[in-house]
Amino acid sequence: MAEEALGLFTGIGLSEAKARETLRNGALSALLRRAVLQARRTLGPALDKATGTLLYNTAARLKDPKHLGFLVGYIARREILTDLQLSAALEYVRSHPLEPLDVADFEQACGVGVCITPEQIEEAVEAVISKHRAELLAERYHFNMGLLMGEARNQLRWADGKTIKNEVDLQVLHLLGPKTEADLEKKPKVRLETWMPHLPAGDMGTETQSLLEQLRGEALKFHKPGENYKTEGYVVTPNTMALLKQHLAITGGQVRTRFPPEPNGILHIGHAKAINFNFGYAKANGGVCFLRYDDTNPEKEEEKYFTAIREMVEWLGYQPYAVTHASDYFDQLYTWALELIRRGQAYVCHQRVEEIKGHNPPPSPWRDRPVEESLLLFEDMRKGKFGEGEATLRMKLVMEDGKMDPVAYRVKFTPHHRTGDKWCIYPTYDYTHCLCDSIEHITHSLCTKEFQARRSSYFWLCNALDVYCPVQWEYGRLNLLYTVVSKRKIIRLVETGWGSPRECLVAVPQVGVTVAQATMEPHLLEACAREVLNEQAPRAMAVLEPLKVTITNFPAPKVRLPWAVVGVEFLEISIHTLFLPRHWRSLCPTFLPMTAVDVSGRVIELEVTCTKSDAAEKPKAFIHWVSEPLACEVRLYERLFLHKNPEDPSEVPGGFLSDLNPDSLRVVHNALVDSSVRSARPFDKFQFERLGYFSVDPDSKEGKMVFNRTVTLKEDPGKA
Repeated sequence: MAEEALGLFTGIGLSEAKARETLRNGALSALLRRAVLQARRTLGPALDKATGTLLYNTAARLKDPKHLGFLVGYIARREILTDLQLSAALEYVRSHPLEPLDVADFEQACGVGVCITPEQIEEAVEAVISKHRAELLAERYHFNMGLLMGEARNQLRWADGKTIKNEVDLQVLHLLGPKTEADLEKKPKVRLETWMPHLPAGDMGTETQSLLEQLRGEALKFHKPGENYKTEGYVVTPNTMALLKQHLAITGGQVRTRFPPEPNGILHIGHAKAINFNFGYAKANGGVCFLRYDDTNPEKEEEKYFTAIREMVEWLGYQPYAVTHASDYFDQLYTWALELIRRGQAYVCHQRVEEIKGHNPPPSPWRDRPVEESLLLFEDMRKGKFGEGEATLRMKLVMEDGKMDPVAYRVKFTPHHRTGDKWCIYPTYDYTHCLCDSIEHITHSLCTKEFQARRSSYFWLCNALDVYCPVQWEYGRLNLLYTVVSKRKIIRLVETGWGSPRECLVAVPQVGVTVAQATMEPHLLEACAREVLNEQAPRAMAVLEPLKVTITNFPAPKVRLPWAVVGVEFLEISIHTLFLPRHWRSLCPTFLPMTAVDVSGRVIELEVTCTKSDAAEKPKAFIHWVSEPLACEVRLYERLFLHKNPEDPSEVPGGFLSDLNPDSLRVVHNALVDSSVRSARPFDKFQFERLGYFSVDPDSKEGKMVFNRTVTLKEDPGKA
């Protein structure tokens, strides 16, 4: 049964890895199997990939399985052909759960039977441009072309978005002519509130400031170094002022922050905000920031994560003041643990992990055991006389969320990558973090909101040991729609074959620094990437679907005239569209007297003649070509998930792995790129004219470069 389903799924275009992953989701695989078998009864056993994608998306996104057969019927009859139509169909059946479906109403809502001709698109775009003609002539290429696209799309809902865009570009060029130097000058930036309307009104004041403006102490009303006691909630002891005086003597009043990642996974976009916040706050206030690895769990730490984290910090433009490790302080932390026991603030406990999980575990029967007994037992833990889970060291406090007596040390018989077999007991985050901050004399311990429940233990532990106590301050975590921000889940993606630039780290200085949790649309970050790359990325020509074209009517090869390119060139052409001249304006068979085809009937080479046209004649299209190119591989990435919130069980009942987009990566193996990029190195960035922004992948090797698409040139209106 499993092998049969695997064959069905790979037969519709899923990779074997993706098909096996789908099989692990029983509900999804059952629906997809039903959909494929039903479609094959109509279309035969050979289903094309486009149909397979529609079937997969139907099975993955359909809330009520009773409508599966109804929707698959429309796909199999070629009446639902695009994802836009499918999305409308899914929305229709979702919004009509309790009534029999009105077929006529459904078909109207989904654009079934609607055929948009090129003439209709041309007329609609002409009408929109005529409406905005005065503004276009005044603002020229600084005009918001997305407005033209949107209005034309509203008139022709089911038209192909790329065809509309091409028509808009063509008609705008005919009206305005080529871009001038003034057109290429950067338009003054718009205040952020015009493109981030979802932000709470109370946050708008800081969101319109630059990152450095927001991170200066006065803007955030942070305490000054040495004035920790002025922070609300800070616990003052009889020795606090003396400790702060010593702290100032050591730091000289310098701001000190730290970025403390666990080296057990891949950084995600939430870490980008943390990096910008911690390093940025220190930089904005003339201070320093430590990169400190929280390497207290040797079971999950790997050297590749240490390296990748450092590279990401530097990639974002920051240099750590010092690179430290929690393990640097293991000896001091152990000494302090002994002192905590002596002060009656910690004890050895034998409750199992499962017994103390949750917020209301039973009190430990060993909480009041004598100090001397706990000291001896803790020494036995260090010497390996207890098995894993048989004993822990717990602190005597109750946290904000009601959790009682958090664990400070546990037994783990796993060698550490830095300390080897020296220790078989390792400290926890609740014990380690504040004490490492104290050792490094951190002034501002900045962390995300979920750590607010640890603030009491943070202050309590420093004060219980009578050491310098920094200030912990929590900011809102950053979430991004259509992705996951959990290292554990990202690792699962990588382990199942989905590790790629689709799960990437992005600089996010525009999101602001607030206590509220922020959830951003991907297109906002993509807009930031375009803004930066448009200024920094050199231009180059590339073709993804090359077609060899030889111009035959000039005797001298490689001669270039003002109006022609002579010789062998490679054009950017979707080859299959050569057989659909009504829908394709670049070239069509009536103008191509000589063609060569392969055994499948696809055009693989053209021989053409060239004539000079009247300069006043309106051009119908422009040919995108590259001469003397280099062969390369191009990887085109789309959103990794189909739904906005793949981690939300109400939106994706089958779990986030069931929501993976099977079309999130398309690899073009035989693309061609201009030879000007020959000397590029990994991570160098380019703008491929008319195609998007691309980065050189480290997989590149001599003779075959590899490029990853970072972002398209313009936002796809279908993804807004």
